Amino acid sequence: MNARTLKIAATAVVLVGALSGLLYTTLSEGTDKKVDEVMADPAAWQGKPMNLHGYVVEKSIFAKPNTLEYRFQVQSNGKVIAARYTGVVPDTFKDGSEVVLKGRLGPNGFDVSPNGVMAKCPSKYEANKTPGTPGI
Repeated sequence: MNARTLKIAATAVVLVGALSGLLYTTLSEGTDKKVDEVMADPAAWQGKPMNLHGYVVEKSIFAKPNTLEYRFQVQSNGKVIAARYTGVVPDTFKDGSEVVLKGRLGPNGFDVSPNGVMAKCPSKYEANKTPGTPGI
């Protein structure tokens, strides 16, 4: 084997290793799923990291007094899951708000990771719904 072939082989090994590492870290960080997708087969998602998308169920938020512990429910397309979180929640975290939760599905619901609550803010520029009046 000459020096040129050896350099090409070494480069190929490095590239394959780098791409494999990138693929592994991307997949291990979690996937984006909606509540109804997860609840269709919860056993398949137990313990796997994911970003869970849904909407906070009206009047489901319970904040334990004098702590940062929250219990609430998240839903999408009629499927609901209980969630637990300890930490500071964003100002936009309210009943009916769209949320993305980072964490893992456990046997008793979704366990949200530290700093894992992201509440999406409603658009400030929604169209005006009065007939004949242009939107903003």
